[in-house]
Amino acid sequence: MVFTDNKKWFREAKFGMMVHWGLYSLLGGEWKGQRMAEIGEWAQEFFRIPGEEYRKLTAAFNPVYFDAEEWVCLAKRAGMKYIVFTSKHHDGFAMYHSKACDYNVYDATPFKRDPVAELADACRRHGLKLGLYYSQDLDWAHPHGGGYTLGKVWCGDRAYLTNNWDYPDDGAKDYSICFREKIVPQVKEILTGYGDLCLIWFDVPVTLSPDQTDELYRMVKFYQPDCLVNSRIGNGYGDYESADDNQIPDNDAGEKLRESPCTINDTWGYKSFDNNWKTADQILALKNRLNSKNINYLLNVGPDALGRIPGPSAAVLEEVGRRLQV
Repeated sequence: MVFTDNKKWFREAKFGMMVHWGLYSLLGGEWKGQRMAEIGEWAQEFFRIPGEEYRKLTAAFNPVYFDAEEWVCLAKRAGMKYIVFTSKHHDGFAMYHSKACDYNVYDATPFKRDPVAELADACRRHGLKLGLYYSQDLDWAHPHGGGYTLGKVWCGDRAYLTNNWDYPDDGAKDYSICFREKIVPQVKEILTGYGDLCLIWFDVPVTLSPDQTDELYRMVKFYQPDCLVNSRIGNGYGDYESADDNQIPDNDAGEKLRESPCTINDTWGYKSFDNNWKTADQILALKNRLNSKNINYLLNVGPDALGRIPGPSAAVLEEVGRRLQV
C-alpha cells in the first residue's frame, strides 16, 4: 500500500486511537504500597525505580491476552481510521523486536512476540493505517538519555525528565552517544521493518540539536517519503502539529494539519485505580468540537499487563461507534 496523498488521508481521518502499553502497565500506577497521582507510564521516574529493579518486570511481562485483531477491530468499530502505538516510551523499553538493543519485548520477556508486527498485519487486513510513537529524546535505560539540560522542570514529586537516580551526574551525560548508539538504529528499524507507516509520533524534544532533528526527519523521508512526522520531533520540524496533551484548541486549523492527543480517563499508561472514564457523550462532543475546527481527535487507551484494553474503555468506544453509525 502506497499513500498517494499523505495529507489528504490525515485530513479525512478525523479520529484515531493511541495506545500506551509497556512494562509500566504491570505496575498499574503502584509501587511498594504507594499509588502515584501522575500518569501511569511515568511510574519509573515518579517512584525513581532503579533500572536494575525496573528490568525485573521483564520476567513477569507475558501478555497472553494481547490480540492485535481485537484491538484493530475495536478501533474500526469505534469509527477510528488510524492507530498510533508506543514502540518505545521514555523508559527505554522497546515494544517490538529490536535488533539494536535487547531491552525489548521479544528478547527480554517470556512473551517472545512482536506486537508491532502483529498490529501492522491486523491494520493491513482491516484497512486501518498504523503510526508508531517513539521517544527520541528521553530514555531512562540509557546512561546518556536526554532531558538532563533542563534540571527540575515540574513541581511536586515528578520533577525531572532525565534519569538522575541511576545516573546522577548530569554534567557527564552526552545525548549524542545515546542518539548514535540507540535512537538512530531503532528509528531505522521501525521505519524499515513493518511496511508502510502513516506517521511517526515523536515526543518531548528537549535535548536534540537542530542537526539531530534534521537527521531524524530526513531518515523518515528517505525510508518512507509518505510518512508524516509530528511537531514533537522538535526544533520547528514536522509535517503536522500535535497539540499539548488533552489540549482542545480554540482556533481553526484551516489548511494546516493538526491533531489533539487526549486520554479516555486521566492517564495514558494503564493505572488500575483510574476509573474516571469519559462517557460516549463527552467523547462525541470533543470529537465534534475538534473536527469542526479541522483537528483530528487522537484518543488514547492504556491496555493492562495482560494485553487487554480495559472493559470500560472498550464499552465506551463501542457506544461511540454505534452512535456514529446512526
